[in-house]
Amino acid sequence: MRALFVGGVVDNSEMDLETAQPPVHYPEDTGGGHSRYRLHQVGRQDDGSVAYAVYAAPDLADDEVERVASERAYARRFDATPHLFEH
Repeated sequence: MRALFVGGVVDNSEMDLETAQPPVHYPEDTGGGHSRYRLHQVGRQDDGSVAYAVYAAPDLADDEVERVASERAYARRFDATPHLFEH
């Protein structure tokens, strides 16, 4: 799956994740107990597999993350259906 980042120092960056399910926070363990990014949206393909995960800086509002994800057309790009992650 592809991890996509909104806000913070790595805004508009991407990377591959080698897991079946996206972690709730990225990076998962920062050592200080504070995650830099949290999961906001998961894009699933028709077979249920996760195609992408949208992570955002913790101080970014949910509606702003959704606006940016829509503007960047992640769902169309990955041919997936977006699902909001419930915190």
